[in-house]
Amino acid sequence: MLKDRTLLITGGTGSFGNAVLNRFLHTDHFKEIRIFSRDEKKQDDMRTQLKNEKLKFYIGDVRDYGSVEKAMRGVDYVFHAAALKQVPSCEFFPLEATKTNVFGTQNVIDAAVANNVEKVICLSTDKAAYPINAMGISKALMEKVAIAASRNIINDTTTVCLTRYGNVMASRGSVIPLFLKQIQEGATITITDPKMTRFLMSLDEAVELVLFAFEHGNQGDLFVNKAPAGTIGDLAEALKQLCKKDTEVKIIGTRHGEKLYETLCTREEMTKAQDMGDFYRIPADNRNLNYNQYFTEGETDISSVEDYHSHNTEQLDVEGMKKLLSTLPLIRKEVFGDNSAVQYPG
Repeated sequence: MLKDRTLLITGGTGSFGNAVLNRFLHTDHFKEIRIFSRDEKKQDDMRTQLKNEKLKFYIGDVRDYGSVEKAMRGVDYVFHAAALKQVPSCEFFPLEATKTNVFGTQNVIDAAVANNVEKVICLSTDKAAYPINAMGISKALMEKVAIAASRNIINDTTTVCLTRYGNVMASRGSVIPLFLKQIQEGATITITDPKMTRFLMSLDEAVELVLFAFEHGNQGDLFVNKAPAGTIGDLAEALKQLCKKDTEVKIIGTRHGEKLYETLCTREEMTKAQDMGDFYRIPADNRNLNYNQYFTEGETDISSVEDYHSHNTEQLDVEGMKKLLSTLPLIRKEVFGDNSAVQYPG
């Protein structure tokens, strides 16, 4: 089905884009994979490193509709990963987060519809559920933009759906590479709050979620993967034990816009979530603006339903963390010396 199709990945030079390429570049899936991003250095590095005729590169910015539309011509499927996602940066520059995460998403969807793209998968984050920071708020609005757009696509020529997942271990800007660097350099490990919990998933699992949405997604669907979680304190201890170092730990306090725990599904979403094994599907609320007809209809009592968050999911202890961390290419290479481990630059 995918052999003669073209895939576009926005933000394609990032960790997610590299993981997708590792999955598909050397298979007969997709005749062409387009990488759309604004970073010419990362594109050149990717071009030089991978040397694959299937790859095509487009310089542009999702904020600029014209550059998106040109890259979208002839495309069958889109994985929309371009985003501003560093929490403190978005706190200080919330308008920039809005331009990329909200308006940029609308540009991607509009260009996809204009070019009769079959399916668009928009990548979101657990920070969009009950958001307290600018990054999460902009991603929550991104989700609303995508779902609203999905309601208005004539004849469903383009299907728009979403994925939402938690922290991707060892991705660009995440805490695991920072802790590992601090341990290896003999510096103090800086922990915001050892009792903070975060969902733990690999880049390959993030790709699996997107592919599941790609295969099963209907108009406006939101897909969430089930994942274990653990505390930041246990994560640091697990890394110390794997590296066989008794590195000092310093508690520095929470940063701008950080939560004690993250939510993947709100209780309001859980009232309608469909359990699909390793994933939840949350169908879009497609009621229209004629609210009067709904005043007499009740819904599931949300007080009897619990959120799905990183405090109440499966909790990994230090040993569980060590086992999970040992599967990561970064840890296999940097800690165990496995030079065959696939790395995801970006």
